[in-house]
Amino acid sequence: MPVLEKATGKLALVKLEYHPTIHDMPTDERPRERLKHYGPKALSTAELLAIILRTGTSRDNVIELAGKLLAKYSGLSGLMRADFGELCSEHGLGEAKASQLKAALEIGRRLGMLQNEEKYQIKSPADAANLVMPEMMYLDHEQVRILILDTKNQVVENINRYQGTVNSSVLRSAEIFRPAIIRNCPAVIVCHNHPSGDPTPSPEDVAVTEQLVKAAEFLDIDLVDHIVIGSHRFVSLKERLRW
Repeated sequence: MPVLEKATGKLALVKLEYHPTIHDMPTDERPRERLKHYGPKALSTAELLAIILRTGTSRDNVIELAGKLLAKYSGLSGLMRADFGELCSEHGLGEAKASQLKAALEIGRRLGMLQNEEKYQIKSPADAANLVMPEMMYLDHEQVRILILDTKNQVVENINRYQGTVNSSVLRSAEIFRPAIIRNCPAVIVCHNHPSGDPTPSPEDVAVTEQLVKAAEFLDIDLVDHIVIGSHRFVSLKERLRW
């Protein structure tokens, strides 16, 4: 919209650029109204994120802001991994919106972790991977999970035993198998993640697994598998090494 500006004693025309906001959109095209009428499945990820963020900036309306965040962080998984302080520093976020975003992503992660009231039964490597992958694949450090199983291969406990650096974690046989001995359970599955997202076992992974197999035989505990978790992928060392 042209306006008059007084400069150097003269009147000059200055053209101000108007940036449309979410309120300039037709009512039936706004994210909240679309969700109300068509359900959440009809909305894009950017539109769902826009509902959480609520408001945009002077440069971007809320849908544009959501789209830029998704592009910069390579989707929801990247936003999940992003440091809270880093999100707070993003133009248009701040602590309040970063908190809302992190809270919503954590609720989604926990929802994915919910299990039936009955004990979760492991029938295949994929069953074990699916149990821990929603949480482990987003980590920026190595972590080891121990799944303690009963005689029906049902999970008695899911234990977070180690938290290591980006490149390494230490597996000690005594600490791996002690929970199963204490609970008088006959079987164990070991899971650990590769923060790189590539689940290809390293030579160290193979060596440690061979040590665990020997220790399990000595303790009369069944090492059902050692699973490496990547980004939406996993590798079963039991299938690789065929012990």
